[in-house]
Amino acid sequence: MPLATSEEMLLNAQRDHYAVGAFNVENMEMMMAVIEAAEEMQSPVILQTTPSTVSYAGLNLYYANAKALAEAASVPVALHLDHGSSYELAIKALREGYTSIMIDGSHYSLEKNIALTKRVVDACRLQKIPVEAELGRVGGKEDDLDGEDGGLTSPEEAAYFVKQTEINSLAVSIGTAHGVYQGEPNIRVDLLKDIKKKVSIPLVLHGTSGVADEIVRECISEGICKVNYATDLRIAYTKGVRQIIAGDDFVIDPKLYGKRGIELVKRYVIDRISTCRSIGRGRF
Repeated sequence: MPLATSEEMLLNAQRDHYAVGAFNVENMEMMMAVIEAAEEMQSPVILQTTPSTVSYAGLNLYYANAKALAEAASVPVALHLDHGSSYELAIKALREGYTSIMIDGSHYSLEKNIALTKRVVDACRLQKIPVEAELGRVGGKEDDLDGEDGGLTSPEEAAYFVKQTEINSLAVSIGTAHGVYQGEPNIRVDLLKDIKKKVSIPLVLHGTSGVADEIVRECISEGICKVNYATDLRIAYTKGVRQIIAGDDFVIDPKLYGKRGIELVKRYVIDRISTCRSIGRGRF
């Protein structure tokens, strides 16, 4: 089917108390793995690319791969710009055909974040493309994104931010972090509950790789409708490649280690779809 937007996916998830898995992909093989997993589990799914990823191969190449794979799939697939770093990049992704846009102004002041986000929302609304934004700051480092020590989301500021920007979904900072965790993550489910009381739109959890499944499920029960995964997909794909090429200098066919990478990423995504409780939700 054609690429779907994330709006209906997340509203359905919000209504029925599950979440949609959003998976950062770096190449064709990772896209194939995510969609194969979604097909097997009959789950909606979101493919994501970061600014660093699209600088590697270009918006057009990732869009072309996602479009072709989505059209052959029987479940809804959205293509999302994750952590859009500027108005210009957000508009380029919109024009290329991305069906979901994130603009991340969380490193700015509240008012500057609002101004940037509202500008993107106004542009995307003309093409009925939903916008995600972030308030607070998810810590950690991944690619060119450096959240440093992070900063938790204020429920009162969240309510004000959503009203002023008219975004479709809000990424909240409740103790998760990008990249590989240093120590045990301290996830503030109590803070998430307070945010949910103030905000009616779907909420998004970033920095989820490495967070225990039971904590993710608890967050979903308290209003999270989209769960982002990135680092663990990279780990799975790289592990698969290494398993094939380690100690064998005669392996020269990328398809051989690509297939193993696909297998391990698919296995990981199937587990995360189960965590998100979105099995069988692929039919709207």
